[in-house]
Amino acid sequence: MNKIPVAILGATGLVGQRFITLLANHPWFEIAELAASDNSVGKKYGDAAKWQLPFEIPERLAQMTVLPSDPERVQAPLVFSALPTDIAGELEVAFAKRGAIVSSNASPHRMDADVPLVIPEVNPEHLALAETQKKKYASDGYIICNGNCTTIHLALGLAPLHKRFGLKKVLVTSMQALSGAGYPGVASLDIIDNVVPYIGGEEDKVETETVKFLGRLKGNEGNGGSLRSPVSDLAIEYADIRISAHCNRVATRDGHLETVSVEFEGNGVANKPSAGDIIAAFDEFRGLPQELNLPLAPNRPTVYRREKDRPQVKLDRDAEKGMATIIGRLRECNVLDYKFVLLGHNTLRGAAGATVLNAELLYAQGMLNNVGLSAGRIVG
Repeated sequence: MNKIPVAILGATGLVGQRFITLLANHPWFEIAELAASDNSVGKKYGDAAKWQLPFEIPERLAQMTVLPSDPERVQAPLVFSALPTDIAGELEVAFAKRGAIVSSNASPHRMDADVPLVIPEVNPEHLALAETQKKKYASDGYIICNGNCTTIHLALGLAPLHKRFGLKKVLVTSMQALSGAGYPGVASLDIIDNVVPYIGGEEDKVETETVKFLGRLKGNEGNGGSLRSPVSDLAIEYADIRISAHCNRVATRDGHLETVSVEFEGNGVANKPSAGDIIAAFDEFRGLPQELNLPLAPNRPTVYRREKDRPQVKLDRDAEKGMATIIGRLRECNVLDYKFVLLGHNTLRGAAGATVLNAELLYAQGMLNNVGLSAGRIVG
């Protein structure tokens, strides 16, 4: 089988390095091109990247010449974007207009009305929005996004509850790892013996992206929820949930820990789900990636730990290949209905892993059929 050639934009950064490790031996995708900032262009990737992961760079990729992030120079039909926010917006559109499919970890287009913001277990039907972009760009190209690293794990933890019981209010406080700030990240003298109670733009992302994830696609009801709906007036009706977020940077390397309180739609004690019902919702939650057995999909996207002191960052962040949200400490809340703790790996399921899983869903749903024809043109 010819693999689909892919490019990684922002390949030298921490998320770009995660893309390298996830795609180096992927069964469906082949890394054909690596692109980065001007100061890396023309260098061998092994020389340009300040490697931060406990794996060796595959030799073929270490010897690959870094290209500029230019849609005229980077020709792969499927592009994984780890571009910085300040340049991602225009560049990703340029790639889509060129006909590339852009699976993006960057933030500029996440809240665009015609861009799918997707967690495959939560809202795969939102991919139908891609058809609107194809018409707009007059090409086969489009952009799909995964969410903010904190938001993805929050939305994964909330999705089983919202689907089964309905949610009304959410209060979340995050304790976010240093790798979420990229490299070199937070200065050591700013974070040692300290917690920084501010991460620029983070709280707004958590509060807005979550309700888009949990929202409902309108306009394709007559098409059986098809991912390739011909309807032109598709739109996301955001979930009617009030969310308040407090985001903090702490001195852990990987893994964002979040404490969450929720209020359900039902009024009164009689309508409130039991703790057993809630844990069952976490235990039983599965989605399309599990049904399709996608290569990077966790067997259990939400894992509930029964121990009184779990999840813990060091012990649980790598569960299910780092692609699950780990939950524990469910108990009743004196202000809202229930409270619990959740944890997720921020550079795997919270970033590069989410971006790759989105592309795997496109592949499995036949939405990459055309780009696969280009495989012999670049790879090898």
